Amino acid sequence: MASETKKLKNEYLFGKEEEEKGKRMRLEEEDDDGHCKFRSSDSLLPGLHDDVALTCLARASRSDYASLSCLNSRFNSLVKSGYLYDLRRRMGVVEHWVYMVCDPRGWEAFDPFGKKWLRLPKIPCDDCFNYADKESLAVGSELLVFGRELFDFAIWKYSLIQNNWEKCEGMNHRRCLFGSGSLGSISIVAGGSDKNGNVLKSAELYDSLTGRWEILPNMHSPRRLCSGFFMDEKFYVIGGMTNPTDSLTCGEEFDLQTRKWRKIECMYPNINRVAQAPPLVAVVNNQLHAVEYLTNMVKKYDKKKNSWEVLGRLPVRADSSNGWGLAFKAFGEELLVIGGNRGPEGEAIILSSWAPKSGCKDGTLDWKVIGLKEHSGVFVFNCAVMGC
Repeated sequence: MASETKKLKNEYLFGKEEEEKGKRMRLEEEDDDGHCKFRSSDSLLPGLHDDVALTCLARASRSDYASLSCLNSRFNSLVKSGYLYDLRRRMGVVEHWVYMVCDPRGWEAFDPFGKKWLRLPKIPCDDCFNYADKESLAVGSELLVFGRELFDFAIWKYSLIQNNWEKCEGMNHRRCLFGSGSLGSISIVAGGSDKNGNVLKSAELYDSLTGRWEILPNMHSPRRLCSGFFMDEKFYVIGGMTNPTDSLTCGEEFDLQTRKWRKIECMYPNINRVAQAPPLVAVVNNQLHAVEYLTNMVKKYDKKKNSWEVLGRLPVRADSSNGWGLAFKAFGEELLVIGGNRGPEGEAIILSSWAPKSGCKDGTLDWKVIGLKEHSGVFVFNCAVMGC
């Protein structure tokens, strides 16, 4: 095991030959305590074993990694290797950032800890993809954006590690208006419509480590305009429509171990309409929450009773646009709501969070504003939360 760890470290940190001040940087043997020994001029942080230095760097804010990579070629290689993110994962260090697009200038990332907005590079796509409706999904250290190019559906993926966009391998059954959810480095998409408008009941699994799609067994019912999520390490799909007039109140559960779907009657009693957005759902601490558009209320699902309990009101309105233009996401151990607001000083996008574990008093949820984006309209076109 020790030799495998050392090999992994060598691959990440020293897989490429680099020169600094005319000398090649090399990893020497480990000492009796298992620490890596470096000459003082070669160490990441002078005076510290690199094992200790790596632990310190892994705990640094993600927003500082761009600056760190500019210090020298070794830091640049370290950041771009992805090793720090792998180390953070093993240490349980997670920062949840919000990725969204609310104006034509493109995607932005919000660091809620540093209160910083960072603009992502432009997607090198054609105009058709740029202006068409899109869907998004964060999985592992990637942001997937699904849309339509001139002749077919396409997927572009943003790499947090490399800070660039590239074309993602297409699904086996290309689709839009599907339900999706992520668990670690994998995600599942289910249902939706193909390019001819046929409603699908097929599902596929995406592995961000390999970049490949795998076909899964079909659901019991075809559905589009549905929502997906992981809960208790199982994937669920709720809501949606089988055709323009028939809505589904049943849900479906996919067990990754048995690879079978289970139908759950009346799991989502709210009726979808064609003009309405897919169900706004979020899972925090394996508890499912949803937004009821007409009443602007947050509800919690009772797994044992297969019923919903009303918790309290949203900090923004969802009824004015049938749920469109609003983001409702899991944000670590909190719920995150992102919506627009018009005030005397103009339009703004407001990010508000609430921790379910704090409870609610007399139907009042203690929402706190964690971010504000002024002069950017009031409509959130796409949004995803990435925890790395």
